Amino acid sequence: QVQLVESGGGLVQAGGSLRLSCTASGRTFSRLAMGWFRQAPGKEREFVAAISWSGGNIDYGDAVKGRFTVSRDNAQGKISLQMYTLKPEDTAVYHCAARQTQSSGRVYTADGDYVYWGQGTQVTVSS
Repeated sequence: QVQLVESGGGLVQAGGSLRLSCTASGRTFSRLAMGWFRQAPGKEREFVAAISWSGGNIDYGDAVKGRFTVSRDNAQGKISLQMYTLKPEDTAVYHCAARQTQSSGRVYTADGDYVYWGQGTQVTVSS
């Protein structure tokens, strides 16, 4: 079992920045592929970013490419999502997700690929 706890959400003006963190416990973190997803009211869950357990492979959703950066610290059991140039359309609840994998370099971009989910943290971007 893996427990995921997100933090760092809040209210920010358009053009601003925020940094989200997700701390994992319960399993060997270095064997977990991780991802970030978001869900706005009335919309489907959307892929934001994914990182392999080695940290060597990363992928981003089209809506955030060039503005968001995902990273991980296996020693601390944590991943982060640095968000720049935020837009009102980035407003959503952001969830981190995890799954065990034998592949150090694989990233997973579909929410159905993930087994463990955090409760989420609200990000609100005002115009």
